Amino acid sequence: MQSWLSILLLAFLGVAFAAGSIVMAFFLGPRKRTAEKEAPYECGMPPVGDARERHSVKFYLVAMIFLLFDIEVAFLYPWAMAIRDLRWIGFVQVLVFFLILVAGYAYVWKKGVLDWNRPT
Repeated sequence: MQSWLSILLLAFLGVAFAAGSIVMAFFLGPRKRTAEKEAPYECGMPPVGDARERHSVKFYLVAMIFLLFDIEVAFLYPWAMAIRDLRWIGFVQVLVFFLILVAGYAYVWKKGVLDWNRPT
């Protein structure tokens, strides 16, 4: 029960800090509205064009591929924690996992999804 109490205390402190920061910002923050503050922020660059313009499909493909291949970290972390218990079976499983991952990367590369300079 002692370990759960520590986790609950940490969660409570995190929520209390977040809520306290929001409340303090509301009461202590400046409230004067200006046109500069109301303008959309785009990485320090002045906004150009309409925000509703269409993006290339490649943008979404790269985003989906990033999400798919980024999941590998979620699988590798538990494997790394249990590597001594898994022994050779775990090693073979992670090799198969990486082979599938490399095959996916090769397929994406061959399809040209990662080539942004190719004419459409």
